[in-house]
Amino acid sequence: MALFPFCKTPSGAVRVTRVQLFLYCFLLSLIIYFLHGRKAAVGGKSPHPIFHALGKDRGRLTTDKTIVKAAVPQTPLETPWGAPLVWGDARNSAVRRAKFAQREIHTGLLALVVGKYAKFVRHFLSSAETYFLPGQTVTYYILTDNPRSLDPPIELGPDRQLKVIPVAELPGWERLAHRRMSLLADAIRNPIGSEVEYIFCADIDQEFVAPVGEEILGHLVATLHPELYGMPRNAFPYEVEEVSSAYVEEDEGDYYYTSELYGGLVSEMYKLARACSLLILQDQANGVMARGLEESYLNRYLINHRPTCVLSPEYSWWDSALAADVPVERLFSLGRQCEALDKQKREEHKC
Repeated sequence: MALFPFCKTPSGAVRVTRVQLFLYCFLLSLIIYFLHGRKAAVGGKSPHPIFHALGKDRGRLTTDKTIVKAAVPQTPLETPWGAPLVWGDARNSAVRRAKFAQREIHTGLLALVVGKYAKFVRHFLSSAETYFLPGQTVTYYILTDNPRSLDPPIELGPDRQLKVIPVAELPGWERLAHRRMSLLADAIRNPIGSEVEYIFCADIDQEFVAPVGEEILGHLVATLHPELYGMPRNAFPYEVEEVSSAYVEEDEGDYYYTSELYGGLVSEMYKLARACSLLILQDQANGVMARGLEESYLNRYLINHRPTCVLSPEYSWWDSALAADVPVERLFSLGRQCEALDKQKREEHKC
C-alpha cells in the first residue's frame, strides 16, 4: 500500500473503501492488459533473417497449441555459378522443355551391360521407352560382353532404335570400374559421335518411373547424389588420398554427383570420359584406385569443369534413410536400393 499514500488515515493506518478497492482492481486490469499487448506485439515481430533464409518464417502456432509445421523451403532452381538446377515439375523446366521441343534432337542413352547385369537390360529399356524423352528421337547404345542377352530383339517405338556394341568380357567390379570411362570414350569417338547430338550414360540397374524430358538437356549435365544432397561439404566422400589423381582439397567442391546418370553434348562427354580414363590409367600405373571408383574421378572432373545443367535427386533416387525427399521420383536405382538393405532384406528382394 506504500504506493498509494493518499489512502492513509491521519493516524497512519490503512483503510480501503469499496471505491478505492474498485480503483485498485481497475488499475491492475489496465497494467495486465498493457503487458499482454506488449507480449503479443513481440510475438508478432518478423522472424530473424536466418528463418527467412531457411524458409521457416511461414510456420504458425494455432490457438489450441497445435504446432503447424513450417512450410518446406523452396527448392533452389539455380546453382551458385548460375546453372539451372532442374526439378521436373518446376516452371523453368517447362520452359526448357518447350524450348527444346521446337527442335529435332537426336539423343543417345548408353549403358554398360556385363556379366550378371544382363538381367536388368530389358526392364531398363522398356521403362526408358515409356519415360525417357517421350516424343524425341532416341538411340539406345548397349555396350555388352553378351549380345545374346538382347535376343529376341526388344520391340521399340517410332523414332527409337537399339545398337549393340560388343566389348570384351570384364569380370569383377573393380576391373569394370577401371575400364568404364575408357569404353565410354571409345564408343563416343566411334560410332556415337557422328550419330547423335546428346549422349547420356546411365547404370543399367535402374528403372525410369516418371517422365524424364527435354529439361535434362545441356552442354554438360550432372546429377546430384540423393543421399548427399543438402549435406555439409565435409560429408562428401571425395577422394582424400593426395597420391590419387582424383584427390579433392578441403576448399574444393560444391556438390557431390552420382555416376548413375550424367551426360551432355557428345563433344563434352568425350572430353569428360577421355579425361577421367586418363586419370584412372595414371592411378592404375601407380597402384592406386580412388575409394569411390569412377564416381570419384567424375566428381574430380566436374569440380574443374562445372556442369552447365545440374539435375536434382529426382533423376537418381533410391529409398534409404539418408535419401533426400523429392517431389517426384523419376529414375530409381535398383542396384543402390539393394545396397541400402540389410542382409535379410537383400535375400528377400533377390539382390
